[in-house]
Amino acid sequence: MRRFAAALAGALLAGLAVASAAGETVYSARVMRVFDGDTLWVQPASGGRWRKLRLDGLDAPEICQRVGVAARDALAARVLNRSVTVHVRARDGYGRGLAHLAFAGEDTNAWLVRAGWAWAARWRGQGRYVTEEARAREARRGVWGGGEAPEAPRDFRRRHGPCEPPGPAPASAERRGAAVR
Repeated sequence: MRRFAAALAGALLAGLAVASAAGETVYSARVMRVFDGDTLWVQPASGGRWRKLRLDGLDAPEICQRVGVAARDALAARVLNRSVTVHVRARDGYGRGLAHLAFAGEDTNAWLVRAGWAWAARWRGQGRYVTEEARAREARRGVWGGGEAPEAPRDFRRRHGPCEPPGPAPASAERRGAAVR
């Protein structure tokens, strides 16, 4: 039994060393908030501050797009308040960790594209999840299920700019006792 435990510990350390050598950070965390279909906050299992992540290899609808809330809700239903394994390979221009999540041993990024709630990223070649996107299109899942062709998030951002983040209710509404939804 001790040999097995030692071998397992060695294998885990070797895996972390390979991940570190590749410039990747790997840690366990709990998903604390889902902002949209590809942006979320996690708290490392070791404690400390929440970390903002952008799911790598995909592009989900903007929150103000026609299916943006549905994409966010699908991701939240899958991982919110759950423990995940985070693989951060780099940071984007906004300081978010570009990450792959694993939940229950499954690649969450691939699941999101396969479920039809995100496009495979194609910034450099075909991208990691093109097969998952093709299957979602064929099965008419998620964004592909409506009657009209969905607008890719990058095209939406080009035409409309970024969505305004939801803010607090106006102070005047709170003073009047209005219901805040």
